[in-house]
Amino acid sequence: MSLYKKYRPETLEGFQGNENIVVSLETNLENLTNFPHSVLFHGPTGCGKTTLARICAKGLNVGDSDIKEIDSAQFRGIDTVREIRKQSQYAPMAGSRRVWIIDEVHKLTNDAQNAFLKILEETPKHVYFFLCTTEPNKLIPAIKNRCIDYQVTPLSEREMMKLLRKVTRAEDENLERKVFDQIVRDSFGHSRNALQILEKVFSVPQEKRLEMAMKAAEQQSQSIELCRALLRKAGWKEIRLILSGLKEEDPEGIRRHVLAYLTTVLLNEESSLAAAIMEDFLEPFYNSGFSGLVYACYRTTIME
Repeated sequence: MSLYKKYRPETLEGFQGNENIVVSLETNLENLTNFPHSVLFHGPTGCGKTTLARICAKGLNVGDSDIKEIDSAQFRGIDTVREIRKQSQYAPMAGSRRVWIIDEVHKLTNDAQNAFLKILEETPKHVYFFLCTTEPNKLIPAIKNRCIDYQVTPLSEREMMKLLRKVTRAEDENLERKVFDQIVRDSFGHSRNALQILEKVFSVPQEKRLEMAMKAAEQQSQSIELCRALLRKAGWKEIRLILSGLKEEDPEGIRRHVLAYLTTVLLNEESSLAAAIMEDFLEPFYNSGFSGLVYACYRTTIME
């Protein structure tokens, strides 16, 4: 079993980071009769949105048979929504509640979103919906207005280091501080990314672990190529080709990656170019999405 699945938290107490969200959910779960029927978790990929949804489902005392997970990247049509509406009318197979977790909900078509809104407006008392997305800007406003909204953020460096050390001890492994630092730096606050890198690091001898950490991070994120192209002032044609390969990636995650990369550059040397590029990446891409990323790169490449 992969590390990120093996160490996926099963309780709010074991969830790393986002303390304000954890406290809010704990408070809501203390009185189940007042728990919201529609919850929206949004934020960068690999930061625990679906994990929080699963923990809440368990906290609602819902059995596995009454928890349905749907990946909207695969099931986008209105037929899926109609089926959910139909199934939501049925009583739970066990217990008194049913839960639907819909991942990447922004990929539902506009017609499907409008159909889904009907369920959110007339949700049966025994039904709860957890919507997860990296791009809340693609949801119709009416859906967002019907949900309790939680923005899940990446881990801080301190929180990430704590997580990595905890998993390393549990696996009875040892790592040098510089290997930990490399993983923290290259995971950009995404716990899933960090544990995927850590797993590759554990697979090689001690003397090769730093090299593996650096290699795994580079393979894992094509955005490093974008960072390097921006810093060498590559032409728009080259930047455009790199961006075309990043269309399916999380724009906000790429923005954070670029900032982290440029921060490292500035800490190692004086670079007015790195500082200038950072200015175009300071504002989040949660609302602008991939278009915001393209525009930031275009400003950096073309505009003075």
